[in-house]
Amino acid sequence: MIDRDGYRPNVGIILSNAKNQVFWGKRIRQHAWQFPQGGIQCGETPEQAMYRELQEEVGLQSCHVQILGRTREWIRYEVPQHWVKREWRGSYKGQKQIWFLLRLVGRDCDVCLRASVHPEFDAWRWNDYWVEMESVIEFKRDVYRLALNELVRYLPPANNFSGWDTSKKISSNF
Repeated sequence: MIDRDGYRPNVGIILSNAKNQVFWGKRIRQHAWQFPQGGIQCGETPEQAMYRELQEEVGLQSCHVQILGRTREWIRYEVPQHWVKREWRGSYKGQKQIWFLLRLVGRDCDVCLRASVHPEFDAWRWNDYWVEMESVIEFKRDVYRLALNELVRYLPPANNFSGWDTSKKISSNF
């Protein structure tokens, strides 16, 4: 499903733990790390798509997470033409995303990267909220910065974690 402007509706998921660290998944057979994300299917709301993608990519159910916040507007990124499927060239520009910030209320052992027959990730880790962007594919970096900056206000104080400075913003100079 591509909108009239050439963007595919999509959701992005920033999953945090009690220490305000975020889930970072390593793409299968690549050295690229990213947040879970995926397309919104016809008839789905962004929230429904988020829960489906969370289960498919991370193996978590709605009972394992709490929604802390979401972006107010779509955040768009363009995909370089050499990444676009041949049949979509000319009509597809990229993705528009609604981002969700979630808190894991389950346990780390609830994460299952093999919940789907087509897994996205082959490894995962917790990382600082203000993650370094070098390991994110270049054309997604600005979207990550925008989403992290908008959603940080929803982070509750971290448990057993001192010195957290939520006034810190991600620089565009990475």
